[in-house]
Amino acid sequence: MQLPWLAPGDPLPHAASAWGESDPVPGLLAAGGGLDVATLLQAYANGIFPWFSDGQPILWWSPDPRMVLEVADFRLHRSLRKTLQRFSAAESCEIRIDHGFETVIEACSQAPRDGQTGTWILPEMVHAYAALHRAGHAHSVETWIDGELAGGLYCVAIGRAVFGESMFARRPDASKIALAALICFCRRHSVAMIDCQQNTGHLASLGAHEVPRRRFLSHVADARLQAGPAWRFEPVYWSELLPARSSFTT
Repeated sequence: MQLPWLAPGDPLPHAASAWGESDPVPGLLAAGGGLDVATLLQAYANGIFPWFSDGQPILWWSPDPRMVLEVADFRLHRSLRKTLQRFSAAESCEIRIDHGFETVIEACSQAPRDGQTGTWILPEMVHAYAALHRAGHAHSVETWIDGELAGGLYCVAIGRAVFGESMFARRPDASKIALAALICFCRRHSVAMIDCQQNTGHLASLGAHEVPRRRFLSHVADARLQAGPAWRFEPVYWSELLPARSSFTT
């Protein structure tokens, strides 16, 4: 099967035409095109994302099955629960959204990846997602400790369709805290699913699992048309994972 090559501004092929298991690179959809805001929005709205390394053309992907984290299924392990309880109770700790988006994506581009060298978050990707952020469709969830950015993540959002991208940590568990905050935010605002794109053991340990691409595309088609939430984090959102203890005693 020949891979489609796109010129800037060309529409992306349908996600279902991505290479399958019998093709050279399963999930690969097309190459070329551009990373402008309009193209990125078209891609994400149709279950497609860019992912490429230095020296490669822009590569577009839509794997089948698709790794997703349904927010109702998030696994809050005991150790992380204790960390969140300490974090949420400390005056020196807070979650901020979109306070330093470009700092977050730059930090994600420098974060080491298990078994990988280099980064897929190249300068052109940083520039593209910064533009998407300014357009209101890319957001950072940030863990701040003692007035310093300790970790975080960034994601893409169209309506109530949320697509996770990357995370980093400068202190232990800082990226996990940011992810837990995103889960709380999503639960509070009726966002049912976070796209994880690729299957990893770490994501699976937190409750992520693979679903057929057709199910994922159906979810995105519905969620992208719903009014998006206001992207800000309130401390009360922690109650979505940390229910307040009863004041009654026996």
